[in-house]
Amino acid sequence: MPAMPHTVDIVVADMGRALAFYRDLGLAIPDGAESEVQVEAHAANGWTFGFIAEVAVRQNDPDWPTPIGQRVTVAFRCDDAADVDAVYARMIAAGHDGRRAPWDSFWGQRYAFLSDPDGNRVDLFAPL
Repeated sequence: MPAMPHTVDIVVADMGRALAFYRDLGLAIPDGAESEVQVEAHAANGWTFGFIAEVAVRQNDPDWPTPIGQRVTVAFRCDDAADVDAVYARMIAAGHDGRRAPWDSFWGQRYAFLSDPDGNRVDLFAPL
């Protein structure tokens, strides 16, 4: 049997800030998880989204380098184009950083970019 994708983990510098951002996006994250070194959020579509504190990563891999730049983005599908605008506006109003306000892409989606507290690009999208 082939290995199956199951969880995407993000290494975070500040668990509380990271969880606040992803809660505001709509992930169901247990209360009190801010004090944990590893947290999982299970989405209704079967996705598992994990968060690992940088301090925990360094315990298992002391030579782990702090990343420079970004190699992965995470995209959140919204219900429709208006929902992309609404989620983006809600996240900005909550004090989170926007990278690019919503626009209609040439590939046929309403799209927007946010930044999570660790500087990762988080995309919002919906079909036009």
